[in-house]
Amino acid sequence: MSQVTVASESARPGVLQPVAELRDVRKTYFKPDGSVMVEALRGIDVTIMPGEYVAIMGASGSGKSTLMNVLGCLDRPTGGEYLLDGVPSTQLSDEELSHFRGQKIGFVFQAFNLIPQLTIEENVSVPLFYQDVPRRERMARAVKALESVGLGDRLGHRPRELSGGQQQRVAIARALVTNPVVLMADEPTGNLDSKTGNAILDLFGRLHQAGITILMVTHEDNVAERCRRIIRLHDGRIESDRPVR
Repeated sequence: MSQVTVASESARPGVLQPVAELRDVRKTYFKPDGSVMVEALRGIDVTIMPGEYVAIMGASGSGKSTLMNVLGCLDRPTGGEYLLDGVPSTQLSDEELSHFRGQKIGFVFQAFNLIPQLTIEENVSVPLFYQDVPRRERMARAVKALESVGLGDRLGHRPRELSGGQQQRVAIARALVTNPVVLMADEPTGNLDSKTGNAILDLFGRLHQAGITILMVTHEDNVAERCRRIIRLHDGRIESDRPVR
């Protein structure tokens, strides 16, 4: 597997480097004839520092999902520059970008996306398989990640034997097992009842307190208010960017 060879921008000693930095990022979708279909992002400037807990909000069509896809290196911008952990992602080949994404980002989705035939520790270990980590180390790190989300007593279980909230905890453990620089969550409580959702948000709060950088897409104000900063989009531009009091 190709290794990422693009060097990070040099950081001055003692100066904290952003986890993610968007500089005039634009994303335009085109029709087959080459004409513009939609300008999803229209010049986004955002800096995310280590340890931040940020909610991304906006109405349908505001660009929040596109922004998360760009931040998660799932989609490339059509203009501007995106630096993830100091590396200009737009300069990476597709293979390098895929490997880099797996190293740097942990994803948590609304759908848990667990493999039903595997035990929960096998599910959590999957990202490490693609990083060529030896099996014994993969399983040890998976168990440690599951213990960190309160599932150390469910080892050996398969997803169907767990509640929805427990399955989402498995998904969070899977996102954490690679020790990413940022955890990205897309509507992580969307498939859960309010009580279970609050328990998952409590877990995110503890992860934030432990120093993990979290970006969360949500349409719910009560979820966003659990974060420490809210970025709200409108028509592909940042409408507001404020701390949560």
